[in-house]
Amino acid sequence: MSEASINKSDIRETMLSLEAAALRSARENYLDYVATARLDRSEPIENDEQAQAEVASDLAEALDDTLDDQADKLDRLKEIDFGPKSTVTEGAVIKLSGRLFVVAVSTSRFTCHGHEFMGISTQAPIFEAIEGAKAGETVEFNGRTLVVEQVA
Repeated sequence: MSEASINKSDIRETMLSLEAAALRSARENYLDYVATARLDRSEPIENDEQAQAEVASDLAEALDDTLDDQADKLDRLKEIDFGPKSTVTEGAVIKLSGRLFVVAVSTSRFTCHGHEFMGISTQAPIFEAIEGAKAGETVEFNGRTLVVEQVA
């Protein structure tokens, strides 16, 4: 992968699209669980129904946290400067020991223009090891030596 083949604008848009889809999915899951947590108060409530509603309510609360986290990631992505970078910093696209990463928010693997990337946040333990590194430098992480091959 050459710097010319890195279109950071397209990478950013791909990440925004994927995170927006994840937010929609989290919101749908949340609404589904909230709906199952409601009891029909017009009929006698069985103990079994009450227990199921309480479990559904607990799950809805947990999903609410996921929903908030997903919304925060999407907002954060919109704020990050994806301009050119010469060192590993937020908004950089890096090639680290043969793998491509976007320093922004944590994501699962995704593909953009035929290249596989993974997002890492500045809160990730590996970021502390690679922050400020330039292309060609080596860094130590978890007892392994990693090569920062490219920074864009």
